[in-house]
Amino acid sequence: MEPQQSLILLKPDAVEKKFLGKVLSRFEEADFKIIGCKMIHLHKDLLREHYAHIADKPFYPEVEDFMGSTPVLAVVLEGADVIAKVREMLGVTDSRKAAPGTIRNEFGVDQMINVAHASDSPEAADAEVKRFFTEAELFMY
Repeated sequence: MEPQQSLILLKPDAVEKKFLGKVLSRFEEADFKIIGCKMIHLHKDLLREHYAHIADKPFYPEVEDFMGSTPVLAVVLEGADVIAKVREMLGVTDSRKAAPGTIRNEFGVDQMINVAHASDSPEAADAEVKRFFTEAELFMY
């Protein structure tokens, strides 16, 4: 199987509670390569673009406030079937319902404060990686 890429955004809760390294180490232990990594403060225009699929929802302003509250760690992972495997490692979006042993079960709080965003399809991953990284910021090795 040809390697895939996935965008991961480690959210403000991961930054504030200082478990970025613990989450990244799980991805590395799963044999995924980190080919891009940077801390970035998400401004409103970028958030509206990234969350366009929910921007008309009544809860969107809360998402925007949360995601813009601190810098996040943007990461591009590469590996075989990385999209599905990372989503399995994270667990379901609502941390309260995530299976034991998943990242969200261990570190998350609820539907929004749930450690990380991860691409959900190859098409989304392609668009998201390009949204957050230039080609010069990705390192294939």
